[in-house]
Amino acid sequence: MTVALVPLTRQLVDIESITDNEAAVGHFLADYLATVGYQVERMPVPHPAQRERFNIYAADAGDPPDIVFSTHIDTVPPFFPSGEDEHYIYGRGACDAKGIAVAQIAAALRLREMGVRAGLLFLAGEERGSHGAKIANLQPKGSRFLINGEPTDNRLALASKGALNLVARTRGKMAHSAYPELGDSAIHKLVRALERMLAVPLPVDPQAGPSTLNIGVIEGGHAPNVIADTASAAVMVRLVGPSEPVMTALQQAAGPDVTLETIVEIPYLKLRAVAGLPTMVAAFTTDVPALTNWGEPLLLGPGSIHVAHTPGERLSKQEQRDAVALYVKVARGLLQ
Repeated sequence: MTVALVPLTRQLVDIESITDNEAAVGHFLADYLATVGYQVERMPVPHPAQRERFNIYAADAGDPPDIVFSTHIDTVPPFFPSGEDEHYIYGRGACDAKGIAVAQIAAALRLREMGVRAGLLFLAGEERGSHGAKIANLQPKGSRFLINGEPTDNRLALASKGALNLVARTRGKMAHSAYPELGDSAIHKLVRALERMLAVPLPVDPQAGPSTLNIGVIEGGHAPNVIADTASAAVMVRLVGPSEPVMTALQQAAGPDVTLETIVEIPYLKLRAVAGLPTMVAAFTTDVPALTNWGEPLLLGPGSIHVAHTPGERLSKQEQRDAVALYVKVARGLLQ
């Protein structure tokens, strides 16, 4: 069976599925996969507002699949619909990761025609903590290999950086800004601590490169003429090794006036190579560390991470076609 790659991708992109709102695209995909002959399971995933939310698992009836293709169906905000020109598909999720999902469906159907048992696992909540993957990991189907799809320019990832998402908090004493000696600015404490944290030397891996630190959000205070009594900052560290020494170094640099709380921790992951395939190192995090029960993982997909999460998100039509053939080639090679 041939999958109409571009029309199906555009249909998925046009269904808004910002994280926590994946139900509509999930139902569309589940219905589509049922029409092409798969047995489809909806795996419930807890929703912060108790609304419907689920992963989709699809496979042929009978024995467990040898290999499972997986990616996520949620996107970052803001939503914007699809478009296309001669070379690209545009829209939120075009490359991260709805166009990848379509390439994986096409590859699984081709493999089915070759007698290879391939399943499909489409996950909710990847963009905010891999919630769907954690649920799926409690319900493995016995596959030997997992090929997770993220935008890697059709290069096989040899490693995926981990993530340490922290909140730094300080407390002070509120006062009139004309009399700073009567107060104790939490913001001033925080700014000085963040400067020290930015100066901490972070680990470097010969293969994956350096760990990096980003201060993404700073909040605190009440008004320009009020000494701030509270302040906080959201900090993201991309890891190339264990988190413990990094956390210890950052806390020492921050000092006793700052508390560091870990919000999300995803480990650094090294992955297998496949002879003859171009490689890369993913500086971003994925669902792979949360899918340990689904077989040996690989990370591979069409599209560039540099346009994901941007207003210009797009996927090359040729690269998507190439990905179908590449997924088939890699799957057959793994199973020989």
